[in-house]
Amino acid sequence: MNFTLAFDPQLPLWLIGIIAIVSGLMVLRGLWTGLRGGFLRAGAWALIMFALLNPSAVFEDREALKSIVVVVTDASASQKLDGRAERTKAIKDAVLERFGRLEAFEIRDVTVEDQISASSDASTALFRAVTNALQDVPPDRVAGALLITDGQVHDVPQSLAQIGINAPVHALIAGREGERERRIFIEQSPRYGVVGEPYEIDYRVTQSGFEQNDAPVEVSVLLDGEPISLEEVVPGQPARFVAEIAHGGKNIIEFRVEEDAGEITPVNNQAFVEINGIRENLRVLLVSGEPHPGERTWRNLLKADPSVDLVHFTILRPPEKQDGTTINQLSLIAFPTRELFIQKIDEFDLIIFDRYRHRGILPLLYYENIARYVRDGGALMIAAGPEIGEPDSISEPLGDVMPATPDGTAVEQGFKPMISAIGLKHPVTRGLDGWNDGKPSWGRWFRTVGANDFNGNSVLSGANDAPVLLLNRVGEGRVALFLSDHPWLWARGFEGGGPHLQLLRRTSHWLMKEPELDEERLTIVSDGRRVTVERQTLGDDPGEAVLTPPAGDTSALNLVEAGPGRYRAETEVQAFGLYSVTNGELTALTHVGPPNPREFSEVLSTTEVLRPVLEASRGSVRMANAAALPRIVPVHPGAPATGASWMGFENTQSSVLKGVNRIPVFTGLIGLGLLVLALAAMWAREGR
Repeated sequence: MNFTLAFDPQLPLWLIGIIAIVSGLMVLRGLWTGLRGGFLRAGAWALIMFALLNPSAVFEDREALKSIVVVVTDASASQKLDGRAERTKAIKDAVLERFGRLEAFEIRDVTVEDQISASSDASTALFRAVTNALQDVPPDRVAGALLITDGQVHDVPQSLAQIGINAPVHALIAGREGERERRIFIEQSPRYGVVGEPYEIDYRVTQSGFEQNDAPVEVSVLLDGEPISLEEVVPGQPARFVAEIAHGGKNIIEFRVEEDAGEITPVNNQAFVEINGIRENLRVLLVSGEPHPGERTWRNLLKADPSVDLVHFTILRPPEKQDGTTINQLSLIAFPTRELFIQKIDEFDLIIFDRYRHRGILPLLYYENIARYVRDGGALMIAAGPEIGEPDSISEPLGDVMPATPDGTAVEQGFKPMISAIGLKHPVTRGLDGWNDGKPSWGRWFRTVGANDFNGNSVLSGANDAPVLLLNRVGEGRVALFLSDHPWLWARGFEGGGPHLQLLRRTSHWLMKEPELDEERLTIVSDGRRVTVERQTLGDDPGEAVLTPPAGDTSALNLVEAGPGRYRAETEVQAFGLYSVTNGELTALTHVGPPNPREFSEVLSTTEVLRPVLEASRGSVRMANAAALPRIVPVHPGAPATGASWMGFENTQSSVLKGVNRIPVFTGLIGLGLLVLALAAMWAREGR
């Protein structure tokens, strides 16, 4: 119960002031002249003036409030290393037990974990947690804060006053003496690169806690999970890796520095870079045979793509039409067949034969070189008509790279090309526009070339279920064979046309080994903490996939069919870093959270990061363990709050008003009696 005196004058203050001055002068005059009863007159004057101010006795009923202490526990990724999570839990339990013995404090328990997202830097933000916990707390109730962490905090302010905290903040470091670690980080790397062109990545290896810091260490370099180089690097010195972009799309280059048995974690012994491989202008050689209605379909398709450099070789005057005209009158420049098919053939990304027949124009050696080009990784497409089954067919000189052997027949019958059972799974024909679950809305073709001895996958079929499009791998290369010369009907819009651009582009890109169109493919992508694994296959159920996190045990993922030839699994992950997934012989990589995050840039426990700002606020930073914690002591606001074996938190003694009882002093007979008594005493003394 608190007592105060309040005033509520009934007259204006200016009027009370005039009355007080005039009557006060009269009282002073009596005191100055020694008037009998002068002191009684002064007392009566004071009592009357006091009564004019209408005083009241105010009794406040207040309830004492506890002072607020925020206990922030660091549960970030670095706190899960080297047994710190167990030590942190033991320290926190002991701290909360000691606070529980003190009635002056109320505890707000906050745990800070990693927030993984595309925009997050995955850092440790403990002071943000403190200010968030105190948003609804008046400043006069804040007793302080206690941080339980490894000391690697990334949002340390210049001063606590800057973030509105004027109470002591202490930190207990849950580490151990003698920690050591080795880490690798990327200093500079490109985001894009041209396939086949060199790129440079600057990186550095650092280590702490080792007796010898200048001994070289081995760094393994991997591309998409496969080792490609072994480097020797001196810790602390800059290093550079130079190689060529291997393929289009995402190239994951991973660096792994050798582990030491005494390190607190191997997680930051690896770093990775994603470089998107882009192809410079694709070089395509189009060899056209006899003129036909669809001859320009291929040329228009390739010329419409600005990323394609097209070399078009066409036979306008076959040998049987020679009439003795001299060569210099037929052509201004002789076509460089030797240069194209012998010297520079390996510079082409794709060779297309469009209704071409062997007429002795190209020597057999050239076909042998084309076959060698395919086996060594080249791409060959053959758009065939009836000529493929005639005696001068290119089928025989191309030998075993052909996906089928023509039988010399051709079926002239209208049909709608149908996606085969394997084609429904193959990425080249899967989901073609207009398929409509076996009822295609596209137009008909009218010729199918007969063949046998099929190799590879038949993804489109024609009349009598005969193969129309065959895709095959030969050695390191790929071959596509169209056993119909009527795709141009779709391009001309016959009977509504069809997805000719989609089909021909997919076929071309599959031949040029675009990863997205591989028949057997495993991918993994992350979105925040969610990881999605997709398996592309021409076979049946591929079985379980095995997910390997940056550190810890692997886990099995059940791949569920998501469509023909596609299987998928999703899961939530906790740690951030590089994840790998395997299924059979396939491996894929992704990174959860930001690449090379700050959370793992420094993982040694330390008191130096927090010491300057906390000691400036009367706080303390010390290594701690649950068995030997400092005492917790309530202190007065503004008093010293730390000692060798104790840490203090302010007992603010705040309270909340529950009720008010107001009693006027000069109300009723009591007030009137006091005034009459004072005046009567004055008159009695002066009347003697």
